[in-house]
Amino acid sequence: MTEEFKIEIVNPEKSFLIKEDVLEVIVPAFEGEMGILKDHISIISFLKPGIIRVLSKSGDENYYVEDGIVEFKNNNLSILTSTILNLSKLDKTKQQDLLKIAEDELGKPGINDQSKYLVDQKIEVLKSLN
Repeated sequence: MTEEFKIEIVNPEKSFLIKEDVLEVIVPAFEGEMGILKDHISIISFLKPGIIRVLSKSGDENYYVEDGIVEFKNNNLSILTSTILNLSKLDKTKQQDLLKIAEDELGKPGINDQSKYLVDQKIEVLKSLN
């Protein structure tokens, strides 16, 4: 019996990734990091800034996301996100640019608690990529 399932990651520009040989995906959900295996219970959750880890027979991949929605149903994992970057293609300059934008956003007057939490998460994740 196969332990594989399908993942599709979509951003506003395109269908970013489709794989059918996935063994496990770890997503940064608001509830905490969530590991998804074949036959996982159906879920819908929101993503917070973090790293999506896709472990598959064809190789492991890591992606940085800032937000999104994750849905798992009938062994199909769908992730919708506005921002996703392949960490293997993320250069130091782009990482530093994203970090500066997040730090500038944190310094804005009148930032609410929810926005501050999300920006703090972005900064923490971007700093951890060093």
